[in-house]
Amino acid sequence: MHVRFYVDPETDAPHIYKHGIDEEEVMDVMKQRKFPRGWDEQKVRRVLRHYEQQTEDEAVAEDEAAYEDSTQAIMEVPKELVPTIRELIAKHKRSRRA
Repeated sequence: MHVRFYVDPETDAPHIYKHGIDEEEVMDVMKQRKFPRGWDEQKVRRVLRHYEQQTEDEAVAEDEAAYEDSTQAIMEVPKELVPTIRELIAKHKRSRRA
């Protein structure tokens, strides 16, 4: 499978890095056949297409909108804590559904 990543011209790195995601994580998601509730391969491809086609200005606007969302918190954490934090968020979402 060939996957392209939008490269941020300022950093010369894939834009996904700004979201704490690396290429291997994207490939792992694309390879798996079990998707989170409400997701399927088509939705994953739509999301990837969105970020591949996004201009730098659109990416900046999206990031700025996230900072302005009063229902969310944005913080910088060490990369090695990301899997643990994701697990905690998933547990929190499951407990809210129950």
